[in-house]
Amino acid sequence: MFASRTSKSVSPAVATSGAALLAALAGLAGCGGAKPAAPAAQPPEVSVVAVQRASVPVTTELPGRTSPYLVAQVRARVDGIVLRRDFGEGGDVKAGQRLYQIDPAPYRAALDSAIGALQKSQANLVAMNAQAERYKVLVQANAVSKQEYDNAVSTQGQAAADVAFGKAGVQTAKINLGYTDVVSPITGRTGLSLVTQGALVQASAATLLTTVQQIDPIYVDLNQSSVQGLQLRRDVASGKVKLKGPAEARVTLFMEDGTQYPRPGTLQFTDITVDQNTGSVTVRAIFPNPTYVLLPGMFVRARIEQGVNENALLVPQVGVSHDQQGQATALVVGADNKVALRTIQASRLVGTNWVVDAGLNQGEKVVVSGRQKAPPGTLVRAVETSAAPASQNATSPQQPASPQQPPSAQQQGSPQQPASAQPPQRTASARQIPATDSAGPVAQTATQAASSR
Repeated sequence: MFASRTSKSVSPAVATSGAALLAALAGLAGCGGAKPAAPAAQPPEVSVVAVQRASVPVTTELPGRTSPYLVAQVRARVDGIVLRRDFGEGGDVKAGQRLYQIDPAPYRAALDSAIGALQKSQANLVAMNAQAERYKVLVQANAVSKQEYDNAVSTQGQAAADVAFGKAGVQTAKINLGYTDVVSPITGRTGLSLVTQGALVQASAATLLTTVQQIDPIYVDLNQSSVQGLQLRRDVASGKVKLKGPAEARVTLFMEDGTQYPRPGTLQFTDITVDQNTGSVTVRAIFPNPTYVLLPGMFVRARIEQGVNENALLVPQVGVSHDQQGQATALVVGADNKVALRTIQASRLVGTNWVVDAGLNQGEKVVVSGRQKAPPGTLVRAVETSAAPASQNATSPQQPASPQQPPSAQQQGSPQQPASAQPPQRTASARQIPATDSAGPVAQTATQAASSR
């Protein structure tokens, strides 16, 4: 009985308060659901560079190895025992400096013997000359026969020949004696000594004693494919490239560790025969090497400036990319400010620019910054600048305020109502109901309405 009376007396107040709160929440939901209109999207801004023609050197990078400017293999030219070595291994020697001494005693004896034979033949020649002169007078007086006179003249000639033969023998003996002093034929640096004191060397076996090499200056023998040479000759014939002379071609050398050699070189010559095994030709350059940094046999790479291309199209490296097939591509902004993907032929790098042989024309605008914002077909705002691209502007619209979020507990307990939706004042005779009892069902109803919305 009491429960039923209480329910009947409370229900009108609860219903009136709940209806007012629901009306207020519905008004708030209606106001919050109206989203502001999003601003019109602006074309993305990209940085572009106009393609220009410039004069650039025509370079090619080739592998190769160093080789000595002069090389001499020091070999024994007479037989004998090595008595001494007069140089330090790896040291510098002058042309004509003695390196080894071979036992000269047998060759001194041979020289003395040759001198004695020469003196004997010279004495015999004197006698034969006198006999021939006497017979010449006697034959005129018919004191001797003509035959005897002819024999005397013949003997005189043989004696003169013996003298000449003796002189040659003496000269040969002197030469062989001189070969006992093994000297350096060139100025350079010696290598490892292959014989020691007491070793027997033979002229017939051409015993190698050591090697002397001159490496200042030094040669660099490079290998250029015949295809590269053919393309260069075509460009020269068409007038695209102006070829430099051999003395004008600048060569830059890079050593095995990738560092650049500080001194430039010059091109000596290009061979005219293609190697049948490798399909390449030999290109020789020469470099100064005063500090002996370059040694014979080192693997190096050389960059040769073979000519000048006066009408090369240059595109910054950041404006060129490669697709999955490895083809070079660039994004070009046309006259309608739309981006187009262009396939180009980029042959080589000059500094930070690609040299483009085909696919672009002078004056066309290539995107160098903001590529991620400008896929092909996009309408963009192109800005010609070489500066770093500006940071991207925020383009996401502002989100409307809290209707999508559930109200907090404080907002649930005391929502702000508009003036027209204020609930009527309760009369004094009405039974007072705790706020938790009256607001509880209303708050649950408001939460469910917000979640369903």
